[in-house]
Amino acid sequence: MSRIVYVNGEYLPEEKAKISVFDRGFLFSDGVYEVISVLNGKLIDTRGHMLRLNRSLGELDMAAPCSAVEIESIVKKLVAENSVEQGLVYLQITRGAADRDFFYPENPSPTLVMFTQSKNLLDDPNAEQGIDVITVPDLRWQRRDIKSVGLLYPCMAKMEAKMAGAKDAWMLDADGYVTEGTSNNAWIITQEGTIVTRQLSNDILHGITRKAVMALAGENDFSVEQRPFTPAEAYEAAEAFVTSATTFVMPVVKIDAATIGNGLPGEMTGKLREIYIDMALRTE
Repeated sequence: MSRIVYVNGEYLPEEKAKISVFDRGFLFSDGVYEVISVLNGKLIDTRGHMLRLNRSLGELDMAAPCSAVEIESIVKKLVAENSVEQGLVYLQITRGAADRDFFYPENPSPTLVMFTQSKNLLDDPNAEQGIDVITVPDLRWQRRDIKSVGLLYPCMAKMEAKMAGAKDAWMLDADGYVTEGTSNNAWIITQEGTIVTRQLSNDILHGITRKAVMALAGENDFSVEQRPFTPAEAYEAAEAFVTSATTFVMPVVKIDAATIGNGLPGEMTGKLREIYIDMALRTE
């Protein structure tokens, strides 16, 4: 049975779903997106994702195609139509179709596309063994806080990591500090047990899972610092991990040539993953 997707008011089999060749998302990457996790058929942290979506739209002076309440209703219907128990919902909004011109068109009709992916998020084997990452220069544009559909450089960095035999890449700013992973926020845990992640700014995406993990760490009396860190500091860390809606809390056991800790997922990382998943499963 074909997957059902949503395009501009219609629920369609994926092979019949189409957008205009003049859509500005296609021509200029003039669009934003969100990814919402699904566990036991329930959406995780929808409000946080809708708030960030609204912020991204505002930063680009882009009209919303409908209200957050309507978007959530569409998302829930797609999850039900596709019988998604575990997985993800992707939604993308572009400025819409218009004749090619760098200037924003006047009064365009935004394009709204949504689709689901069924995926086993809870029993990811990478969470049992950890992942390895390499470091690469961060060559993206300077508004990484906007969740834009312009993801070419993260794709290039992921491919560079794959060619090096790694799972992902951490990107470095001009001063040599880690910004984030290609599709996740980067964290380390010092030998003293302090959790460190880069502070919010235009340099990184304001991760929804990041925010939740920050709150959970505080509730469990973990020490957290928001500041930049270098690869050299990361090499000497007791533990490292990444956070995202697609991987929750994922341990990192190797960075470049450096083995982190004993080369196995760390105890604190495991605890953070456990309490995050427990929180997510209790979401109503």
